[in-house]
Formats: sequence, structure tokens, C-alpha cells
Amino acid sequence: MHILLFNEYYPPDTSATAKMAAQVAEKLAQRHKVTVVAGRPSYDPDEFYPFAFLRRDTRNNVQVERVGSTAFPRHQMRRRVSNYLSYLALAVPRALEIRPDIILAMTDPPVAGIAGAFVARMSGRPFVYNIRDLYPDMAVGGDIVQPSHWVDRWERMHRRALNQADRVIVLGEDMRARILSKGVSPDRVVVVRDGTSFPISMPAPSDPVVQEIRCGFPFVALHAGNLGFYGAWQTLLAAAEMLRNENVGLVFIGEGANRGALQSSVAASLNVRFLPFRPAEQIPHVMMAGDVHIVTVRRGLEGIVVPSKLYSILAAGRPVLAVAAPESDAACIVRESGCGLSADPDDPSAVVAAICQLRDDPEQLLEMGRRARETAEKYARVNELEKFAGIIEEAQRNNNGGRHLGS
Repeated sequence: MHILLFNEYYPPDTSATAKMAAQVAEKLAQRHKVTVVAGRPSYDPDEFYPFAFLRRDTRNNVQVERVGSTAFPRHQMRRRVSNYLSYLALAVPRALEIRPDIILAMTDPPVAGIAGAFVARMSGRPFVYNIRDLYPDMAVGGDIVQPSHWVDRWERMHRRALNQADRVIVLGEDMRARILSKGVSPDRVVVVRDGTSFPISMPAPSDPVVQEIRCGFPFVALHAGNLGFYGAWQTLLAAAEMLRNENVGLVFIGEGANRGALQSSVAASLNVRFLPFRPAEQIPHVMMAGDVHIVTVRRGLEGIVVPSKLYSILAAGRPVLAVAAPESDAACIVRESGCGLSADPDDPSAVVAAICQLRDDPEQLLEMGRRARETAEKYARVNELEKFAGIIEEAQRNNNGGRHLGS
């Protein structure tokens, strides 16, 4: 069959969504024809494309069609919105011209699911919706927009898209619960986690790059990833202040909208460090540098944001501290597998207690690392991608049998 993937970001964009879109498309392309309708690269790309109304190329057996959207750097909201709107204005008409057998939409831009549902409805094709981040809930919960009549309209349009979808693919059980609360039939909402691949080898603890990342701290609690609006950052920084005389360092690796403010707020702290992203080949060094790795979702955003970096931590065999509500997917996995500890995202003292417990019990730390690796086996990326492909194929079979699930 011919599958159309509707998502603005695609490599050489470097966002997590772009990378996952490529993995999904390339998996599907092993058995089907796949066309991706993307925009000009704008998410910190390692290659820039000159303007063209439509640019076609083939990447790993996937036909990529790039419409001539604006390609401003994404760090200013007004310019990012320009990228979004110009992409939608050009991508929707192009998608309507292609006439595939099935439409698959992700969530870049935040209304891509609504646009994908529209294309599917106009062309009479089945629709599969892969939710990476849940909008408009994410925009409201992250204080990006304020509740208003237009946000209410956005939500109504989004619910219509959800109810039209033959399948809604989500990243975790907490996100599934959010979707069900919107009135979507449970038999159409499926969890497919991003999963992980396994590192061939890990560097030694004495490796110079590992030691550089550790910044000389005897015990390191490390957060690697985007410093956006979703994390319990103030709780972590308050915990670090309480640990200032406990031989514990808190190391952040990454960028994001909140990094500048967070770094300024702890400029005088001796046990907090902010480091830039490391090159891809040094990811194993980042994993080895943390005695415990932090995964955080601030309260109220569980199920709206699902931090898929958890699986890379597990695959590296590293213990996890989930600073998130107990019902969040990350906290549930950590608790049920015994691969780490969880702590209340509103309680710095709970974070301190968890870190001190891990610091003071090296044997427990080793056992949690072993259980992390065992747990990662359940979420091998190759298996999750196969599951994803199976859902797309099932939706098409049901449609060919005359039963359009989302109608």
C-alpha cells in the first residue's frame, strides 16, 4: 500500500520527532511505498536547503517531498509559528494531490493531527494518528498559551480528529488515559513506545570524556535532554541546594527555553553544572557519567509529555530517578521494574532522600543498573517499530474490508 506521513520535521532536522518519523517511515518502506510530506529543515538542521516550492528526494527508500515553508531558526516563537503556518498552507494541498491509501500524521506542527484528519476526510482514506505530544493540553499546561475561546475551538477540532482516527498511537499508558478521557473508544487507542537500541559497548568510568562530564563530583545525578517547560526544574534545583555539602553534583546536559533562566538562578551554586549537548558518538559517555539519571515531568503534565529518553537510559544499564507523579508512565516503569526510585515532583526533600539512598548503597545501585538493562529488553526499538507497522497495516485491512473504524 501507499502510506503518506504528514509531519513538518524530517532529517536533516534533528528533533526527536524527526528522527522517530524517519525510523517509522523506513520501517514501513521495507514493505510498502512511503511518501513523507515535510517542510524545509528548520529544527537545528545539519544541512540547509534553499527555497523551492517543492523539493523531492529519496532517503533510504522513502520518498520525501519538502514544501517551500519558511525555515527560520525555531528559537523565537513568532518565527516558529511562521514555519508552522507556511508548512500547513503548502503541505495540505500537496497531500491532497498525492492520493495515498492511508494517512499517518504526527504532531509537528501542533495541529498536524487536525490537518492529517482533514486530508484523510477529504480523500476518503483511513487515518492513523501518532501523538508525540498532546496538544492543546501541552500548550496550556506549559503556559505557552492561556485558556481562551480559540483554545477551546482548538480542543474541539482536535477531539474531532481523535474520533475520526482509525487508530490513535500513543507513547505510554498515562497518555492513553488522557486520550480515553476525551471520549475516544478504548479499542482504537494503542500504546507503542519509542523503545531503544542497545549500545555495542560502554566506556570505562575512567574515560577522560566521562570524567569531564562528571565535573569532578564524587556522585553525579545527571539530566540529559531538553530543558523545556515540562520538567520539575525548581524542585531539582532546590534539592541541589539541600545537597550542597553532601558530595553530590547535579549535572544538566542540553539546551532549551528554560536553560538561561535556570543557569542564572544557580550561578553561585558549587554543585550544579550546565553543559551543552555532546556529539552523538559521545552519548555512551553521557550515560556512563551519571551515577543516576533523572527523568522528570512536572505535576499535571503526566500523559501530556512522555519522556522517551527513559529507554536509552535503561538500555545503557543506568539507574533512574523518576521525578514525576506516581501515575506517570516513567514512574510506573521504574517502580514496577525496580530499576531506580521515584520522587514527588513538588517535594525537593523527597528528591534529596532518593539521591542520598542511592549514593549510600552502591550494591543497590548496581542491582538497579542490572534491572534497567533487563527492563530495556522489553522495549527494544525494533520490536516497537514492528508493532507500529502492524497497526498501520491493520487499519488498512479494516478499511479494505469495508469497516472504516474512525467513521
